[in-house]
Parts: sequence; structure tokens; C-alpha cells
Amino acid sequence: MNRIRELRTSKKMSQAQLAECVGVTQGAVHQWEKGLASPAFKNLRDIASALDCTADDLLRECGDGGR
Repeated sequence: MNRIRELRTSKKMSQAQLAECVGVTQGAVHQWEKGLASPAFKNLRDIASALDCTADDLLRECGDGGR
């Protein structure tokens, strides 16, 4: 889920800050961004809210031109 990293860094937010907003550990955010794990469906809404985007934005591949 490199899209999370892309959106998080564009907001100048640290992994720890995102983790706090979502209610998970910084390690969980790290694993999502490295593709080692995927966020639980129930967390997508909180991630999207913290990053000021939609769940669709999170699931979209990086650099796909908005497809």
C-alpha cells in the first residue's frame, strides 16, 4: 500500500502521527507501507479521514493517472 505512504508524506505526517489517528501502532503503518500487511477493512475509513481522502484513493495504485 505505497499509496498510504504517498498520501501521508504529502500531508507531512509521520507514521507515528497516522498510527495515532487510526488507533494502531507505528509498526502497523510501516508494514502497510512496505506491503508486508494490509490494513483491516475497518481501518480504511480512519486512514482516509486522517489523510483527507477517500477509501478509493487509498486503494488506487500509485501513479496510475487517476484510473
